[in-house]
Amino acid sequence: MKRFVLVLLACVGCLIGFAQSTQLPSVAIKDMQGRESGFSTLFGGSGDTIHIVSLWATWCVPCIKELDAISENLPEWQKELPLTLAGISTDDSRTISRVKSFVTGRGWDFSIYTDVNSTLKRALNVSNIPFLFLIKNGKIIYQHEGYLPGGEDALFEKIKELKNK
Repeated sequence: MKRFVLVLLACVGCLIGFAQSTQLPSVAIKDMQGRESGFSTLFGGSGDTIHIVSLWATWCVPCIKELDAISENLPEWQKELPLTLAGISTDDSRTISRVKSFVTGRGWDFSIYTDVNSTLKRALNVSNIPFLFLIKNGKIIYQHEGYLPGGEDALFEKIKELKNK
């Protein structure tokens, strides 16, 4: 029992540490051409731009609906605020080959990356997808799990609320 309590306290300590530390992990992810880049390098810049980053998979229906809704609204949102959108596929080695044709078929014209071994997903302590992050000045300023239709409207309200953070 004592060992269980110690392990539980250690896990809670890790979660609290992540919640307080909003720095981006320097984990490698790949673009659609197979080139590696550091997550913190890609989204760690300074400035007014807010990066919308969604962890998704080809088999995840809510993920697809969320990315469709955000990408549809993004041009209108970008008239008000400097925003970018990136999707990071968490498809594993069995389904990763579907990602490129899937993205092309959907007509998504935002940046897509892959996290085949879930290294980034683990580093960010994400257990379920869709999982969305708002990143500004190299820090996570908001995170959200799941998607319901209309959630993109609430997301944009949250972005406007956080724009000066």
